[in-house]
Amino acid sequence: MNQSQNTIPYLFRCPISLDLFEDPVTLCTGQTYDRSNIEKWLAAGNLTCPVTMQKLHDPTIVPNHTLRHLIDQWLQLGPQFESGNGNSATATIHHLSALKHTLESHDSSLENKLQALEKITALPDQYCSFNKSFFLQLDFLSLLLELVFGRSEAQVSKDQMHFIELAICCILKLLPLGNLEPLNMIKDESKLATFLLLFEKGTTLVKTSLCHLIESTSSSQTEELCSILGNSHKLVHEIVLAVYQNNKVSEDVIRGMSALCSLQSNRENLVRGGAIDGIMTYISERRQKNMAPVAMGIVEKLLEVESAKEELVNYPNGIKILVNMVFKVSDQECSDSAVGILLIICHDFEGAREEAIEYGVLTRLLLLLQSQCGATTKSKARMLLKLLRSKMD
Repeated sequence: MNQSQNTIPYLFRCPISLDLFEDPVTLCTGQTYDRSNIEKWLAAGNLTCPVTMQKLHDPTIVPNHTLRHLIDQWLQLGPQFESGNGNSATATIHHLSALKHTLESHDSSLENKLQALEKITALPDQYCSFNKSFFLQLDFLSLLLELVFGRSEAQVSKDQMHFIELAICCILKLLPLGNLEPLNMIKDESKLATFLLLFEKGTTLVKTSLCHLIESTSSSQTEELCSILGNSHKLVHEIVLAVYQNNKVSEDVIRGMSALCSLQSNRENLVRGGAIDGIMTYISERRQKNMAPVAMGIVEKLLEVESAKEELVNYPNGIKILVNMVFKVSDQECSDSAVGILLIICHDFEGAREEAIEYGVLTRLLLLLQSQCGATTKSKARMLLKLLRSKMD
């Protein structure tokens, strides 16, 4: 097929020359250029990405085989170059490229950008999954993250907040499509400051969406980001505050806190930030029952920090709450965590042992041992029984 007979898709043009790619290569910023053009740019002493103007911390260029393959297909098949759902792949590329251009163009109005985001959020998950290579090649995720966290304004208008809500929803929609590496841009000091500001000042939808982003950082690709977030006193303060104050987001906050707690290096800061009190309040108020096992799991992990034990023992009716969780017929995970927590606390605190016995833990442990709970839970229950009886003698 003669390329002059067809309009070259935006995705297939080098941003420098605007000609069809011959040898596409990708920079560390995620932007793709034709090898000859970017090599001339770098040879001229430029140390930035031509499109984003970001400083290149790594000047390495990597061949983009996926894009090369798509271009070869387009050149060979022409109108027959179609995706499996019957839609023209060329049309799909044009559509997605137009949406990206609207979002990144300084000439686009806020209204047009909002419309572009609404179109992305309306795309079926199946469509996004099928056209994964196009979304990845266009680097939508990096663009959306930059639009949300690359802001410098301290004050956010109502329309801008709506834009942020939609943009984060788009980010969450696209996260399952590829690697999570673009999230690491939030490690940048200014972007992290924006993240914290949005968590503090954002709407309920923004807070909920940011909690989902935090949950995503438990991946090995974003471990350093998870550590930075977990060691931010301000973020931990806001997360714990949200557990107390906002029933609408508490389930998502618990998931986010669980992700932060997955890193041992975050646990001390979570304890200092009041996580034990917050989680115990959440459990005692029996909000979303389906999240109780996650909440109990957080407490169990935090008890690796010595001061967390003191806080738990001093929490009003804390031992009673845990004893009541020991024999949960409908929730074996909660029972397992409750027994594990009591085993740790009762080993170190005589007062906790006395309270647990007073609130009927022995009876509950015996019932648990007669139930269909797992072998690990029964082993913990036997150990706790043995501990309590030894201290009674």
